[in-house]
Parts: sequence; C-alpha cells; structure tokens
Amino acid sequence: MAEHLGDRLGRLRRLADQTQEGLAERSGVSVDVIRKLEQRRKHSARLPTLHSLARGLGVELTALLGDPPGVPSNGEADPPQLVAVRRAIMPPLFAPLAEPTGADALTLPLVKAAIAEGWTLYHRAEFGPLMDALPGVLADARFLAAVGTADQRAAGQAALGKALQLGGHLAIRLGKTDLALSALERAMAAAEQSSDPLLAPMVSNSVAWNYQRQNRLPDAERLAVHAADSLGREGVTTTEAMRVWGGLVMSAATSVARSGDYETAGSMMHTAEDAAGRLGGLPSATDGRMVSVFSRSSVRIERVRLAVQHARPDEALTLARGMRLSPDTPVSWRTWLLLDVARAHTDLGNAEGAVQALQSLLRAAPGWMRHHTLAVSIVSDLWAGSVHPPGLRTLAEFLGVTT
Repeated sequence: MAEHLGDRLGRLRRLADQTQEGLAERSGVSVDVIRKLEQRRKHSARLPTLHSLARGLGVELTALLGDPPGVPSNGEADPPQLVAVRRAIMPPLFAPLAEPTGADALTLPLVKAAIAEGWTLYHRAEFGPLMDALPGVLADARFLAAVGTADQRAAGQAALGKALQLGGHLAIRLGKTDLALSALERAMAAAEQSSDPLLAPMVSNSVAWNYQRQNRLPDAERLAVHAADSLGREGVTTTEAMRVWGGLVMSAATSVARSGDYETAGSMMHTAEDAAGRLGGLPSATDGRMVSVFSRSSVRIERVRLAVQHARPDEALTLARGMRLSPDTPVSWRTWLLLDVARAHTDLGNAEGAVQALQSLLRAAPGWMRHHTLAVSIVSDLWAGSVHPPGLRTLAEFLGVTT
C-alpha cells in the first residue's frame, strides 16, 4: 500500500526540524489542515495546498506526492529497465559512438515511427514496454544524428531530440525529475542542431512541467511564457505551431493557478481555448503524436482540472458535462478528466457519482489508474466515508487501500 500523505508529511516535517505551527507559518497552510492530514483525518489535499506545503518544507512536490503506486520506491537500486534507460539518455562520456545493430537498414522514417509508437505507449501508461524499447530507439536516433549530409544530420537531430523528450516525460512520470532534466537538456541541445523549429519550444514545455513537479512554479511560468512569446513572434500559422503555442499557454496557466491566482489562470485558459477553436480552420497535423497535445478537448480537460484544484467542484462538473472528446485525445488526458470528475463528486458528497467515474477509468485505463497517486487519495477519501456505494470495494482492493 502507498504511504499515506499524512505520514509522508509528518516524516518530511520532522526531517526539516519543524513543528506543525512552524510549517503552517512557512507555508501559509492552516495548522488545522496539517494536523488533520498527519492524523489521517484528511486523506488528500489540493495541488495548490501541496505546492505551499512543499515550499514550506523546502522539498520538491514529488517528495510530498510520493511515488506513483505502479512504480514504488523502496530504497533499493533502480530496476534493470530503468538503469538501461538512464544509460541510453546519458551514454558514457568521451566514448566513441557505438554503431547500432542493423545500421545499414536504419532509416529516418523507421526511427520516427518507433518514436511515435513510444509516445503512444507513454500516453497509455505502458511504461514497462516503453522502458524496454526506449534504449534502442535512442541509440538509433543518436546514430542518425551523427552520420550523413548536413541535412540528414539535422533531421537525425530532430528525431534524437524527440526521443530524448520522450525519455524526459517517462522520467517525470517515474518521479525521477533529475534524470528528466538531463534528458531534456540533451533534447534542447539536439533541437538547436535540428531541422525542426518547433522542437525547442516543445522541449521548453516539457521542462516547465518538470519544474512544476519540482515546485519551481515561477520558473515554470516564465519558461512557458518566454517560449510562447518567442514562437508567437515567428508566426503561428500552421496546425503544428498552433498546437505547440497553445500547449505553452496552458502550461503557463497551470503554473499561475497552482501559485494561487485562479482568475489570471482562467483568463489565460480562455486565450488557449480561442486558439484551439482556430485549429478547425487549419489542416490536420501530419502525425499528431509528434507534437504537443492541444485541442478543444485538452483545454476543457485542463479547465476542469484547475476548477477541481481550486475547490470549485460545481464549476468543474459543469465544464465536464456533455464534453465531446476529440478522437486524438490521448488516454492519459481522458484519465485526468475522469479522475477530476471523481474528485469533484467526492467534494460534493456524491460518493456514487465518484465511484461511477472511477469505474469508467478502471475499464478504460487500469494502468493509469494504478499509476496515479490522485486515484489512491480519492478512493481513500471514499473508503473513509460512511457511504460505500456498490463497486467501491473493488476499486479499493485494486489500489490496495483496504489494508
């Protein structure tokens, strides 16, 4: 069973040599909330509250959130799969480039197809298969980035940057934010030598997300705004550019919201929603898996998320009601929507509605449900309540919150 948030909070507070009152003063979170969490009378907290607590403790947000249930950390060495990914992201220094097996048959289209499939695995939360495949994909892309004509090398660098960005996202999901930054630094270096003008702003968005996980909200906001402004000056005239620009605006809005300014974040999200509406007049992206996730659906999903995080469950359910998801909405984003709907129902005391949303999630994406700490906190709150609708026990047993 995953460590309870209150236990983790108490342990980190004692490591920081702080009293509950001292942490309250440093974080701006009430002593009552801290006490209820540590006494397990409260099983979860909203993200802005968690960011404030992490800031008061002087730790990354990930330290307070805990490890995803699917990849628990027990103090032992990294599993072989993750070691292989780490070595592929950070190959031996000053060593000659190893020629991959079958290099003669290696082509850019094949490598790009493998990278796109890797993103599909990522969005499905199939992290085991992705960790198996990623080292080979990185080796192939790194080889293509070093051979051929200048144009061929630039195209290879674009593939390498996208593969390294994927490695960064995987590392963030596994709670390895330092490894993620190493991957994303290398992705940015590849982007600067690549033939893809959108790769650098896409990598910037990934770095901003990593900064959010590290509780570096001002850094995340500044980076996303700077990248969006730079892209805007170049001109946002294609579907791909609009998706990247819109994703950066959403990222900046999320950082602003988590810093406590919901109104400004809401205005930024409306700007993103207007941009998403203009996508309908542009041709479809060649391969949507290789550019930022951005559409009417993703903007609405993010607005639902921000409303839930700021104790506006009625607003969240109104935004979610009747939503038609675009066909290219990844499973990972659908997962967030169902989790937030469940959280909103829980906040309104509608345990039956919350269980129905969670059952839909279990049917659609059991891998993501097992991975998300938010799913555990919601089910823990429901299990601690006096009303246990049909299906709740199955969910609690699946996530291990009954023991």
